[in-house]
Amino acid sequence: MAKIVSEEQQRRLSRNILIAAGVAMLLFILAAIVTVLTFNDVDRYETRIGEIRTIALSDGSRLHLNSDSAAEVRFTDNGRKVRLLKGEAAFDVAHDPERAFEVEARSAVVRAVGTSFNLRLRPALTELTVTQGAVTVRCGNRQPQPVAAGDGAVLQPRSLVLTHLDPKVIRQRTAWRQKLVQLEDETIEQATGEFNRYRVAPILIGDTRVSSLRIGGEFHITDSGKFLSALQSHLPIRVVDGEEGSVMLLYRDLSSRADSAN
Repeated sequence: MAKIVSEEQQRRLSRNILIAAGVAMLLFILAAIVTVLTFNDVDRYETRIGEIRTIALSDGSRLHLNSDSAAEVRFTDNGRKVRLLKGEAAFDVAHDPERAFEVEARSAVVRAVGTSFNLRLRPALTELTVTQGAVTVRCGNRQPQPVAAGDGAVLQPRSLVLTHLDPKVIRQRTAWRQKLVQLEDETIEQATGEFNRYRVAPILIGDTRVSSLRIGGEFHITDSGKFLSALQSHLPIRVVDGEEGSVMLLYRDLSSRADSAN
């Protein structure tokens, strides 16, 4: 049998719906206000491709941004928070036990009081390198893990892998602060990837045989010409100028040249 709803019940139902909608709208407005209050007074710093920048922060800390990087900084009386938005940054944190220094990088949060460390956002992971002091790092809802100077961590949304780093690796990871690219028997694919961080016009690999060849050395970030000359001098690689300043790396078959010479 159909249920008959009286006019009084209809009015009461309509009133409840309006109240619920009003409460939902109020909660939405409050959330928006909290978001604005949380992220107002944020200082944003960024670098262009090829630019390396050091920023002196108001607490005495120093923020170093690598090429094509960006970070947001917000300091309050209760804490010091930085969000690494893209690229790579190094932090020299001023000691302040009353205000921890926290850096958010994707799903990870690195917490320090007074120390130095490096964070790099790679395509599938975040790379942490601690050069002085110690930090704690937390991924998602996992328990924070301590990371001391000379150690590093590979951070992903669902995993955190701690590693002890060879001093050579630390020097290589932080060489950008001296505007250097250090290569330690890297593949050409890896090496060109490092140089392309500082070039508007990329170095391209036009032959798969080139990718797995290896090279070492130290180069200034603005002197990719020296790097390209080294490739042609020491490896079977031919460098061809491309469009708009780009460069193509092709395989140079040394055996065929020797046969033709004979």
